[in-house]
Amino acid sequence: MLKQFLPNEYVKSIFSIDPAVLKAKGVKGIITDLDNTLVEWDRPYATPQLIEWLEELKSHDMKVTIVSNNNEKRVGDFSNPLNIPFIHRAKKPSRKAFKRAVREMGLSREETVIIGDQLLTDVFGGNRAGFYTILVVPVAQSDGFFTRFNRMVERRIMSKFKRRGLVKWEE
Repeated sequence: MLKQFLPNEYVKSIFSIDPAVLKAKGVKGIITDLDNTLVEWDRPYATPQLIEWLEELKSHDMKVTIVSNNNEKRVGDFSNPLNIPFIHRAKKPSRKAFKRAVREMGLSREETVIIGDQLLTDVFGGNRAGFYTILVVPVAQSDGFFTRFNRMVERRIMSKFKRRGLVKWEE
């Protein structure tokens, strides 16, 4: 059961993810979380560095969909200026939003990766749905109210992974 929370890959930030490497692996699409994955949970818009990374994805013919548990206003205000499709109130770790996103992108699970900052929502949901999952270090050290509880649980899970030698990543 614990392995359902183990990401396939873990990186310091989304900027450590090279679109050319993903494309070489046959990846054509990315489903990404928003808050504390792409930007801080309280930052309303994309940073210039993020915009550049998203443009690089497009230059590699990668499709991107944001899947977030946040409300429509938050996710839409962020996604619409970037012309990125999104699914709000995704109820992650439910698999439904991930399956909908991949269907709307016209891709298969094998052609899509899930990127997120939380084990309990992004990684667990992605693994349960059969996707390749990439965990990133949260962009901000602070979290919204509900995420703080998840972080306590995640620290315990990560500590077990570290003791078993399954991860070497430091926060």
